[in-house]
Amino acid sequence: MLNFGILIPALDPDAQLVQLVRQLLAQQPALASVVVVDDGSDAKHQPIFEQLQRLDDSRLRLLRHAQNQGKGAALKTGFRYYLQQTDLPELAGIATMDADGQHTVAALEKCLHLATQRPDDLIIGARQFTGDIPWRSRFGNILTDNLVRVLTHQTISDTQTGLRVIPWTYLTTALTFPGERFEFEFDMLLEAKKHHVTISEQPIPTIYLDGNASSHFRVVRDSLAIYARFFKFAASGLASFVIDIGLFSLFMLLLGQQQSLAVIMGATILARLASAVVNYQINRHVVFENAGERTLWKYGLLLVLQTLASGYLTHGLTELLSLVWQSALTPTVAKLVGDFCLFLLSYYLQKNFIFKRRSHVK
Repeated sequence: MLNFGILIPALDPDAQLVQLVRQLLAQQPALASVVVVDDGSDAKHQPIFEQLQRLDDSRLRLLRHAQNQGKGAALKTGFRYYLQQTDLPELAGIATMDADGQHTVAALEKCLHLATQRPDDLIIGARQFTGDIPWRSRFGNILTDNLVRVLTHQTISDTQTGLRVIPWTYLTTALTFPGERFEFEFDMLLEAKKHHVTISEQPIPTIYLDGNASSHFRVVRDSLAIYARFFKFAASGLASFVIDIGLFSLFMLLLGQQQSLAVIMGATILARLASAVVNYQINRHVVFENAGERTLWKYGLLLVLQTLASGYLTHGLTELLSLVWQSALTPTVAKLVGDFCLFLLSYYLQKNFIFKRRSHVK
């Protein structure tokens, strides 16, 4: 039987947390450790943590943040605590749970059972979204599920679940991910495939108490934080795109609007070189925060390949469009279509190969 630690980040919890911890400590076979992180809860909620302390169980540890730092920061605090412990039995992973009563001990047991069978996988308790689901929960999951599908080519049915079993070998790597709030949980999913961690799902019941009123997820602000990197990349791409398409149109005009491969390729190369200077600087310093090594030559190689692909794709689409629409704008429209497809591919390559973060902690 493999051992797992339990980690529960908590902000202004109610009696549901005390009931959950009691049930966890009463489990048989006994759990090795339960860690609760008080993420800066206010004075009104401190009696809840005092009740936890009165449980007086050596397996229970309460960690505190003096001020609210975010769920991601609380998870990182718990991860660091477990990695630093030498008096615990060898752990196969850490199971995370929410403090608001959404996750039952029975659901946890199912996830731990699957984790025992697949100890190297990241197990997520995938809620079954049926019935009356609060709109902000349904909205957040639909948005993030589709974004994950586009960016990682993985289909994950519940990207926002807090019930997960993180394999021990992934903890140190996860601590290198940026973000202190809900975006940290999202990054663990986005980065899993890159670090050869398989995501497996265990269906669990969907439980929302009082319309999920206890959730601290801020729909607009936290959603923006979750998607911030992709939004910044899109903004960077838009800026360079405006330069690229503007110069391309100008060069095509100066070259007499010829639609030969040589002319289109020449205009593509000149425009792409100018826009690439802007794109590289923004992506390196703003989007990917100076991550990666030898990024300039890697980006240069991608630029050459993408420029050639853009030229050939634009020419091919121009020839195709010309069969039904003859216009001076045909090459520009063809370039718009082709470059959008290359934009998605470019994001994947830059994130996973050019500006890739190191997967170890010094």
